Amino acid sequence: MEDLLLKVLAFIVAIGLLVAVHEFGHFWVARRLGIKVLRFSIGFGRPLWRRQATPDDPEYVIAAIPLGGYVKMLDEHEGPVAEHERHRAFNRQTLWVRSAVVVAGPLFNFLFAIVAFWLVLTLGETGLRPLIGEVVPDTPAQRAGIQAGDEIVAINGQRTPTWSLALQELATASIGAPSLEILVRDRDGIERTRRMPSSEIGDLAETRDLLGHVGLAPERPQIPPVIGSVLSGEAADAAGLKAGDRIVSADGAAIGDWSRWVKYVQARPGVAIDLVIERDGREQRVSITPAPHASEDQVIGRIGASNEVDPALMAHYRVNHRLGLFEAVPAAFARTWEYSVLTLKVIWRVLTGQASIHNLSGPITIADAAGKTASIGLVYFIKFLAIVSISLGVLNLLPIPVLDGGHLLFFAIEAVKGSPLSEQAMLQGQKIGLFMLLSLMSVAFYVDILRLFD
Repeated sequence: MEDLLLKVLAFIVAIGLLVAVHEFGHFWVARRLGIKVLRFSIGFGRPLWRRQATPDDPEYVIAAIPLGGYVKMLDEHEGPVAEHERHRAFNRQTLWVRSAVVVAGPLFNFLFAIVAFWLVLTLGETGLRPLIGEVVPDTPAQRAGIQAGDEIVAINGQRTPTWSLALQELATASIGAPSLEILVRDRDGIERTRRMPSSEIGDLAETRDLLGHVGLAPERPQIPPVIGSVLSGEAADAAGLKAGDRIVSADGAAIGDWSRWVKYVQARPGVAIDLVIERDGREQRVSITPAPHASEDQVIGRIGASNEVDPALMAHYRVNHRLGLFEAVPAAFARTWEYSVLTLKVIWRVLTGQASIHNLSGPITIADAAGKTASIGLVYFIKFLAIVSISLGVLNLLPIPVLDGGHLLFFAIEAVKGSPLSEQAMLQGQKIGLFMLLSLMSVAFYVDILRLFD
């Protein structure tokens, strides 16, 4: 229940914030260019809160359905306009003014992404070094010449100090380039370039485990099975386990590291385990029953104990990637451009049948990602907001009537023919655009529902 509430709350915060940014772009530019704004609304439907200082000021609204928003401007196409205010109507503005107002929404989404990425880069991302523990035979990685013990240094020229960044570049480069140039450093410190054809990675939407698909497994630290702390009232506490206890065996099977112990516990919810532990140099027998715990779509065992981590060991694997205040500016622009191009390429590949519709994401998937990133930490949630903001910016620029890109398409036609399209032509275009948008949303919802049953 707590996970669900976090996902819902994170989703509302994310969508509300990004919609506010988008609509504020329209609002701010319209006001700066002398257009009268009647309403600035975050959400649709019944207003939950509204405020208007004077009859001439905009009405600010927060509505019940947090899946969008809008800026309502004075416009003769929307209703009669008094003679003395016609110069402030949207439809009376020059072509460049109307275009500036329309493009401002997506532009603010891109500006938000740049600021968000700048924050991520200056605050720093803590992650694990991309050390390779295993290369599976007869896989793209093995054919490229990558070996166990190598560290991924860069992919197609982009530095990858953490596994998160390595995966990001692996996915991005596989769509944008015919081959991947992977710079690796072996155990002796020698750097070599390995090449992997992008075609061997395939459709990312159909590849759940990207690393496993290319044949790589991260190097895992061998953490000894020693109890570091015990939660009061949990199964470990009830069994009498204490900090410093070493797990020797479970049901007669030797436990060599903490990872093996965790997997053993998780696989036995509600099942008693006979332990042999070492305490103060002497072995003791203990019985413990892991408590059932709901995690994602399964029930796992949990005992309420954490491990004792050697700081020196973790320092070898963990790295904090951060840039200086000024150094992060061009990097933030570069990331925003990279994700924008990637989004366009994915959309094109889906539309042309080169990629699966599973590349699309609807509200359920977005809410799930929002909850997961929010639970990990602020930096990861900000990064998530940046990526979604870019997606909103790109999607709104598509030449589909009812979207900002559709309005810009109408303006382009107007610039060529020298006069606006007829109201009937624009109405028909709006109907076609609405049908396309509803179809896209239906497909996204369908893909979301399929993911729930995967």
